[in-house]
Amino acid sequence: MLPMRAQILGLLVKPNLLFLARIIFTSSRCFVSMASLRNSYDYTYLLQRCKGTKTIKSIHAQIIIGGFGENPFLGAKLVGKYAQCQEPNMEDARKVFDCLPERDAFLWNMIIQGYANLGPFLEALNIYEDMRRSGVAANRYTFPFVLKACGAMKDGKKGQALHGHAVRCGLDLDLFVGNALVAFYAKCNEIGASRRVFDMISEKDIVSWNSMISGYAVNGCVDSALVLFHEMLQGGTMYAPDNATLVAVLPACAQTAAIQEGLWIHMYVIKSGIELDAALGSGLIAMYANCGRLSSARDVFDQINHKNIVVWNEIIRCYGMHGHADEALRMFSGLIGSGLQPDGIIFLCLLSTCSHAGMVKEGMKLFEKMGDYGVEKASEHYASVVDLLGRAGFLHEACEFVKNMPVKSGKELYGALLGACRIHNNIELAEEIAEKLFVLDPDNAGRYIILVKMYEDAGKWEKAARLRKALKEKNIRKPLGYSAIELGCVLHQFGVEDESHPFKDLIFDTLERLDNIMEEELRLFDGFPLLETNAILTPIVTTTNN
Repeated sequence: MLPMRAQILGLLVKPNLLFLARIIFTSSRCFVSMASLRNSYDYTYLLQRCKGTKTIKSIHAQIIIGGFGENPFLGAKLVGKYAQCQEPNMEDARKVFDCLPERDAFLWNMIIQGYANLGPFLEALNIYEDMRRSGVAANRYTFPFVLKACGAMKDGKKGQALHGHAVRCGLDLDLFVGNALVAFYAKCNEIGASRRVFDMISEKDIVSWNSMISGYAVNGCVDSALVLFHEMLQGGTMYAPDNATLVAVLPACAQTAAIQEGLWIHMYVIKSGIELDAALGSGLIAMYANCGRLSSARDVFDQINHKNIVVWNEIIRCYGMHGHADEALRMFSGLIGSGLQPDGIIFLCLLSTCSHAGMVKEGMKLFEKMGDYGVEKASEHYASVVDLLGRAGFLHEACEFVKNMPVKSGKELYGALLGACRIHNNIELAEEIAEKLFVLDPDNAGRYIILVKMYEDAGKWEKAARLRKALKEKNIRKPLGYSAIELGCVLHQFGVEDESHPFKDLIFDTLERLDNIMEEELRLFDGFPLLETNAILTPIVTTTNN
């Protein structure tokens, strides 16, 4: 008698087709019977524990065999799983949706949410229109998903139409819809409309405040973001700032160098036990860097456990902007050693650092290594190399680099070259570059001013006057400079010849009184002999008790 292994091998090599057919038939009957014993709640339980696409498809097959293929509740669960699993696939989600004859609002919302998160975003709007035509009424969960898709496309007109639909449905004052409208208008750069919706929300939650603060910060209204942040803290709201609040307000602190708010946020993070993740940590590093506190920025960097590319970029930028080029390069080596791949922003920071430090050789090496890390060289990188060469005085090499580079020359590149001409006082080359910039960037007054200053330094007053006249005729104005001071957690700005401040009369009166005091003190010093000590002239003054 043949051994058991040989019998099995013989069966596999020369199978009995009838025997195999019986096995398959019996197995399929058992599979069908097991599937039929389960109900929709069992499949919901199984789907909740699925993570991979293969497992979801396996349970999907059981649902069809069990006769639940047209169940709208399970269909919505399958759509959500296909859209939110580890490898999301909207094609499979759409197939499930299209096969369901009856669709309730929950199912419509799930497919719209999938497209709003993964795209194509326009499909989310198309599905919403199909939902309206089918007669299913949109609810408080529908509008946030569709508005999110509109915000991603920055389609203000369609978003406004959705706002109108929400008003007609009586949902415009709903908290969920209101928060979505605040975020939508902010993404479309309509910060005034965003604030009006925010003010109309009667009972705001933490999402309302976070959306409005973030909207201000993203749209450059950093002062308004800080003011609203203070209102949230001092206005008696029941909500304490969370991670999202701090991440939203930190860019405003960084742009205005608001160290008081930044220190408060850092202290609040420590006391509240909020995890210092990459988003929060990178915001703190940027804030400390802009305030000139490099040691504090480095302390935050060292405390972040899971550093992503954004965190590394911020610390490299921190050292670079303060002239610590060697440390910035060491941090870059640390980034490579951590196993992360640098991106184009990292190389921009490094090239700028090398440019300001005069490290031409190191900068050129970095530029050549970009391809080794799979980073594509964009026009901004070529402009940085031109600035690197130009600042160091290699104007001829910079011009040759421009002629031989594979990308089209743009205004950033010629702007860097014009700045180098200004540094090294090369008027002939500056005139040639300026003529190109007047075509590429005609409304930038800074380009004209650089050439005007060069003419005036060289005593070419007629050329300088002609250029200033051209600026006036074309109505091209340079943005006015301003000073800023923080007082009572409010940033006050004063521009050139600016009289718009509400306390201007009091300010000018105080300045006049200070001038008078200084003049009186100067008159007191008149007639006193001066004692020269270490090359500093100091008046000899005798003090009395008076």
